[in-house]
Amino acid sequence: MPTMSFTDLTKHYGPVKALDGFTVDIASGRITAFLGANGSGKTTSMRLLLGLSEPTSGSATIDGRAYRDLAEPTRVVGAVLDQGFHPNRNARNHLRIAAAQANVSASRIPVVLELVGLTEAADRRVGGYSLGMRQRLALASALIGDPTILVLDEPFNGLDPEGITTLRNFLRHFADSGGTVFLSSHLLAEVAHSADDAVIIDHGRLVASSPVATLVAGTSTAVITTPDVDVLTAALQARGGTVTRTGPDQVTVTGLDRDVIGRTAAGAGVVILDMRGDGDDLETIFAALINDKERPS
Repeated sequence: MPTMSFTDLTKHYGPVKALDGFTVDIASGRITAFLGANGSGKTTSMRLLLGLSEPTSGSATIDGRAYRDLAEPTRVVGAVLDQGFHPNRNARNHLRIAAAQANVSASRIPVVLELVGLTEAADRRVGGYSLGMRQRLALASALIGDPTILVLDEPFNGLDPEGITTLRNFLRHFADSGGTVFLSSHLLAEVAHSADDAVIIDHGRLVASSPVATLVAGTSTAVITTPDVDVLTAALQARGGTVTRTGPDQVTVTGLDRDVIGRTAAGAGVVILDMRGDGDDLETIFAALINDKERPS
């Protein structure tokens, strides 16, 4: 059984049809990127999944059940959709409240603070946090119940390159340990080498659902922008790739699939700012799919 299922999901807001028969299954133990333009229905789908809104018709289920029917939902699903932080409350106290609401021991608080790298800032007021720090606190809140599923809306937003690498490595470890990650993102270059699968939605309807490697399978050459050129070059050459430096922070790689490149970069702690292929990069494919006028209406 899929970890999450959206089945013929429809949602109307007055005359506006936010979702129109959206149907897709999300596999367990993988990172699935949920892609779509603004207003495509991503956040609406996530809100319906988490019981924050009611569908007009259809269903969204987790392990075959609606979120409201889960006995201990915060121990199953950790979610980041909205950042509702009191600016005068410090991170530790925010997590105390989250732990109490989830009926979780306060001993979990230092664990999640360490996981997201906020231990040293735990007693600072959240109002003084950067956007990236607030993103990390939101993730800590999602992890408080030690869930097996993470549902994250734009988790990379506001993170610097180091923060992106840290989050990418964390999510990879989470999925490789049997967890399931369902995240929305506008950073398609990051998705191209972080996610296992991609679900693309447009105007409330499913456009594509596929492993990322399958979507970009036509690309044999990758052009990569990174501040860690030398480290990445050595790591990819060790995997048998041919690497040519084409600029101070850019290399061209042949002989390796992009999922291999992404995993190798993650393992070497390398930040990839952009990765493109011979016209078949994920951004190009995404644009082509959502602008396909021959798609059924």
